[in-house]
Parts: sequence; C-alpha cells; structure tokens
Amino acid sequence: RAAREIRAEVGERADGAGELVVRELDLASLRSVRAFCQRVLQEESRLDVLINNAGVFQCPYMKTEDGFEMQFGVNHLGHFLLTNLLLGLLKNSAPSRVVVVSSKLYKYGEINFEDLNSEISYNKSFCYSRSKLANILFARELARRLEGTGVTVNSLHPGIVRTNLGRHVNIPLLAKPLFNLVSWAFFKTPLEGAQTSIYLASSPDVEGVTGKYFGDCKEEELLPKAMDDLVARKLWDISEVMVGLLK
Repeated sequence: RAAREIRAEVGERADGAGELVVRELDLASLRSVRAFCQRVLQEESRLDVLINNAGVFQCPYMKTEDGFEMQFGVNHLGHFLLTNLLLGLLKNSAPSRVVVVSSKLYKYGEINFEDLNSEISYNKSFCYSRSKLANILFARELARRLEGTGVTVNSLHPGIVRTNLGRHVNIPLLAKPLFNLVSWAFFKTPLEGAQTSIYLASSPDVEGVTGKYFGDCKEEELLPKAMDDLVARKLWDISEVMVGLLK
C-alpha cells in the first residue's frame, strides 16, 4: 500500500528515472535476512545507500525466531547481519553510504557482555537503550573497518517521532487525551523525523564523512561509552558468532 501511495504521488516518470520495488524482510529472523540479501545480490548490480531503520521499542520480554531477546535481536543483530551480507555490493558501488538510525536513549544503555540476551534480567527500557547504544558502537566499528573503501557509515537520532513505534507503551486511559495533545504539539511528524536519515543518505555536505553521530542534520557529541573502541570490537566479534558469520 505504501508503495502504491508513493507511486501515485510521484507519478510514473516517462524518463524511467526511478523504480520502486518492495521486498519482504523480517529483522527478527536471520533466515529472512539471508533470503532478502540473497535476492538483492541476485537482482541488483549496485547498492548506493543502506538505511538501517527498523526498530522495536520497549516490548514485553519475547524472543526472535533465533532465540534472541527481541529488542537486541531486531535493533542490533538483524541489522548487523543484513549490513555484513551486503558489504561486498556496497564496496563495489563506492562511493556509497550506510546510515544507522539510533536514539538519544542510548545514554541510558550499557553493554553487559554477561547478559546480552537478557536471560538473567530484563528491563524493557534499559534493553531498548542497550540496543541503541549497540547501533552506535556497530556504526563506529564498521566505519573503522571500511576506511579507505569509499563506503561511509554514520549514525543518528531522529528525535521523538509520532509513529506507532510506542505501541507497547501503556498509557493510562485518563492520561491519553493529554498525551495525544502533547504528541501533536511536540513530537515530529514521520516526514520531519526522516530528515536526518535523508540528509546522511543524500547530502553532498557529508560526502566522505564517516564514523560520526548526527541529530537534526548536524553532527553531535557522544558520551564516552559510545566511543569505546574496545567495547565496539568485542561487540562486533560476539555479534559475528551470534548471527552465524563465525563459528
């Protein structure tokens, strides 16, 4: 339906400037990620931009098809495998870009290597923040690994956006009218929330810029824990094993 709406809005271009295709991808399934990437590699000769944007927010404790805690599995591990499987195509298409959507809530997260899968304890807020911190550390380590290849990697926070991402958050019935009022007054529309992703994906201003973190289309400072290269490398190594890239 979304594709139909976009086609109707843009109109069928006589010059063949663009084609919109929809492909199934479930970030909660490594099988689905592998199948999607296989199809992309078969069908596409170029990959100029990859935007890692899917997210699960503060859901009750549940597991992905592969047994990962849902927020860490979807927000970090699914994107980690997706990006790695498409790296060859990205390099061959250089200059190309990887854009990783994180969140300011990374500030409340910690990478606990003793319980990455939240089997000892689970707090839905902290686990979301952990997955968003993982996004930034992944982008940082990927940028380091891709130095000199012509592929840039940057992360961002989109702001608080009025979408159904917060569907798992319980708001008391009496407070809902007030919440709705506040969200209309202060939250970004989806179009506004997408601007930093679009900027990092397409603007000539950030050509060659890599390993940085952005908000409202401007570079922002990170807390030291989001710039810890030792933690970033360890997280990368463990993630490789978790998604089956390494035995």
